[in-house]
Amino acid sequence: QVQLVESGGGLVQPGGSLRLSCAASGSIAGIAAMGWYRQAPGKERELVATITSGGSTNYADSVKGRFTISRDNAKNTVYLQMSGLKPEDTAVYLCSLRTMGALHYNYWGQGTQVSVSS
Repeated sequence: QVQLVESGGGLVQPGGSLRLSCAASGSIAGIAAMGWYRQAPGKERELVATITSGGSTNYADSVKGRFTISRDNAKNTVYLQMSGLKPEDTAVYLCSLRTMGALHYNYWGQGTQVSVSS
């Protein structure tokens, strides 16, 4: 089994910044990619950003230029640096992991709340 533990969420004013971290542990045979999704109340879960083991990144259009995803392969940790936060970024942010050979993200964290409000 793989465990994902997120940290770094909180309350921030519009225009502010936050950095989320997610550490993976457990029986990790191989990580193909890690990423962040988010879910706001009453809305479906949506992709925020992903990064492969090789470093290729993908971002939702709504966060391009404001968010940066990075990872430390040695620590099995992924980060999400968020700046220029907007109220519409308010959501539970979930860390995800796709193992080698998996077609979809097959492990998920519990989530961390990000609230953007004045």
